[in-house]
Amino acid sequence: MSTEKYIPRLQKKYNEEVIPALVKKFEFKSVMQTPRLLKICMNQGTKGSVADKRLVDNALDEMTNIAGQKAVPTLSKKDISNFKLRKGMPVGVRVTLRGERMWEFLDRFIAASLPRVRDFKGINHKAFDGRGNYTLGVTEQIIFPEIDIDKINKITGMDITFVTSGQNNEEAYELLKELGMPFDNINKSEN
Repeated sequence: MSTEKYIPRLQKKYNEEVIPALVKKFEFKSVMQTPRLLKICMNQGTKGSVADKRLVDNALDEMTNIAGQKAVPTLSKKDISNFKLRKGMPVGVRVTLRGERMWEFLDRFIAASLPRVRDFKGINHKAFDGRGNYTLGVTEQIIFPEIDIDKINKITGMDITFVTSGQNNEEAYELLKELGMPFDNINKSEN
C-alpha cells in the first residue's frame, strides 16, 4: 500500500507551473509572495422561500451535491414586513470550500461546468473587486454535472467568489488565468 498523499491535479499544476510563471512575471523576490487561491465561496438566494420552505431544502441539497461539502442556510438579519420576512428565517444557502475540496471543485468547474454554459465566450475579466477577489455569477445551476436536470423543479443561479491572496486585480487575474480560467478574449488593458 502506498503512503503517498493525494494531491489534486490543479494544486499540482499551481505548485509546479503557476508559481514559477507568476514569480517571473511580477519579479517577486520570494515564492512566498506569489498570490494563491485561499477559498471559494458559493452563495445562492432562494426567491420565494418565505412562502415555500422546500425551496431552501432543495437548494441545500443541490449546493451540497455541487460542492461536495454540506451547505448551510443563510438567515435573514432583520424583519421586513413588506416581504413577510422575519429575522432568522432562511433566505438562501452558502458553502465555503478550502483545501483539497476547493481545488477539486475548481478543476470540475473549469473542465466540466463552464463548457456547458450556453453561448459561452469566456468569463468577464472586469469582475474583480480591487483586492484580488473575483466574483462570478452563474445563471443556471444545471451547468453542473452533479445536478440531475430531471429532478430540479426551479432553475436558479448562484454567485461564486474566488478569494485570493493577490494584492491587486492584476495579480489575481494572472493567478486565475494561469490556473485555466477561460477569461474573455478582450484586451485586459481596455478597463
